[in-house]
Amino acid sequence: MTVIKKETTLNGIKLSFETGRLAPQAHASILAQMGDTVVLATIVTREAKEYSNFFPLTVEYLEKLYASGIISSSRFIKREGRPSSDEILKARIIDRSIRPLFKEDFRNEVQLVVNVLSYDKKNDPGILAVNAASLALLMAGIPFEGPVASVSLGLENEEFIINPSNEISSTLPLNLVISSTKESISMIEAGADNIKEDLMIKAIEFAKKESQKIIELQEEFLKEAKPQKLEYKSIETNKDLLKNIEKEFMPQIKSSVWEKRDKDLSDNIIEKFSEEYSKDEILEAIEILMKKTTREGILNDKIRPDKRNLDEIRPLSIDIDILPRTHGSAIFQRGDTQVLSIATLGPIRQQQTIESIDGEETKRYLHHYNFPGWSVGELSRNLYYPSRRDIGHGALAERALEKQIPPEEEFPYTIRVVSETLSSNGSSSMASVCGSTLSLMAAGVKIKNPVAGIAMGLVKEDGHDDYIVLTDIQGPEDHFGDMDFKVAGTKEGITALQMDNKLKGISVEILTDALEKAKIARLFILDKMLQVINAPRENLSEYAPQIEVLKIKQEKIGELIGPGGKNIKNIIEKSGADIDINDEGVVAISAISKESREIAMAMILDATRELEIGEVYKGKVAKIMNFGVFVDVTKSISGLVHVSEMSNEYVKDPTQLVSEGQEVFVKLIGSDEQGRLKFSMKQV
Repeated sequence: MTVIKKETTLNGIKLSFETGRLAPQAHASILAQMGDTVVLATIVTREAKEYSNFFPLTVEYLEKLYASGIISSSRFIKREGRPSSDEILKARIIDRSIRPLFKEDFRNEVQLVVNVLSYDKKNDPGILAVNAASLALLMAGIPFEGPVASVSLGLENEEFIINPSNEISSTLPLNLVISSTKESISMIEAGADNIKEDLMIKAIEFAKKESQKIIELQEEFLKEAKPQKLEYKSIETNKDLLKNIEKEFMPQIKSSVWEKRDKDLSDNIIEKFSEEYSKDEILEAIEILMKKTTREGILNDKIRPDKRNLDEIRPLSIDIDILPRTHGSAIFQRGDTQVLSIATLGPIRQQQTIESIDGEETKRYLHHYNFPGWSVGELSRNLYYPSRRDIGHGALAERALEKQIPPEEEFPYTIRVVSETLSSNGSSSMASVCGSTLSLMAAGVKIKNPVAGIAMGLVKEDGHDDYIVLTDIQGPEDHFGDMDFKVAGTKEGITALQMDNKLKGISVEILTDALEKAKIARLFILDKMLQVINAPRENLSEYAPQIEVLKIKQEKIGELIGPGGKNIKNIIEKSGADIDINDEGVVAISAISKESREIAMAMILDATRELEIGEVYKGKVAKIMNFGVFVDVTKSISGLVHVSEMSNEYVKDPTQLVSEGQEVFVKLIGSDEQGRLKFSMKQV
């Protein structure tokens, strides 16, 4: 196979695409490189064997530690295992960027796998993976209406930076990822620190403009490669079946959409047509008619399935202190969506250590989200491991709040929030943002600003300018609509965004409209939340660990820890407290009981005490020698009282004056050449 390679420069970094050298038996493969970061995207397809009412696309993104020259720190497992949360989140970004662009009648099985082969710790392999995936799909000849290009964008000193290095991106007030076609935006993911709506739109426009260079590079590549189009069997719903169902059951379908959901409707229709059509065909036909009914009502009559106004938020119910022994708890309910959020505080040493191609890093603020089957009245086979959706929604809520969490020096705790979805009818992720804010404030976490979230929807026909933006979408509007745009923020601005769409893309005009309406809804919800709890509590729960912090000199850290950790282990054992020490000498003492903290504090102060020459101290005789006695002033500080300093009289035998274990008063008079302390008894 002929090797084809094209390259361009983006923000001073070389970007290249190549095919024909690696993975020759994949149906298509693209080697993409940005700086010294390299990924390989491969495509394999399989013809649809029978009627399918969904598109079987799977996307995998895999990071190998060898990419950045790392061997796992685990003593027992050196091979990579199940994908990390970060790998799953990047796979979801790829999936959400490309999925809207496949033709609706294409139902072949497609597997896209992106492997990270090299990582320079500057250029994000996740961004590169989206671009490689787009070109690989086009090279496979799949009916994919790309190219699609992805870039990240940061904000520094009021200037936009395209693809900021991973070293600085987390420190910036805006970290935006967009994927776009030539015409519109297909995916948005963002974390921000109170960014105003107009600035966010400018950032999206700037990122879309810069991404066009990547689209042009893909187009140049395709002109030279000339990939053949994939021949596939078009799968469309039988028009006769649609007409027959519409003729016999349309009143019931409309009633099910606009009045009360008929649980038996699908079973009745399947029974009627099962001899001639498969179950999947019938279910898809029902879905098409329900979608048509829902969308026509919204577009033509401005009627939503639950009869709300287009910008109306469902009834809210907010409560805190639900659970008696947790550190903070809250229930946030919007319509039928109900989320219970629980905040738990722990010492800093309980923060999570993460091993990835970036090396080892720690997280002290964690948000976990759970969505069991029973929350939507369904059986669930997996109750033990988070789904990709769980991980994605948890990360979104975490991103919405992370820049509002107080820094470690102000609040030296590890913080974990778990959002349990108890009932769901749309936007449980944004309910978890609201519930998490409430539980954190109830727990006494001094967050900078309360955060609320809202999900915005869209109904628009392709090729038409008219559209309807919906505030606070619920299940059917999400399912039958064209956009799920989640917006979280404070009174000051946006803290997180996530946008998926089912069209070929969303215009900046629609996004601007949606952000303006989302701000109004967000402020309304925040006001309702603050009526329940208007500020973080001053005191922590009696069941939360109470942490006191003190600062010791860095040269005293070794003395406090002791040989092999002997001293610090002794303090922990005797006090019952948890103790964390960082490299700057900040010591955090954590314990439930005040007595335990006080014992630990006294022992630490004793172990790190600074002695001054001329001061008198009380100590114990630890050892008697013929030339003097050693006295312990603290558990870690001792010195010698020479016989000449024991008495004004001549001392022939120190045992005539003192015995081991005896308490004596000594005065610090200096130290010898080796830094050993010298005390005097006679000068006292």
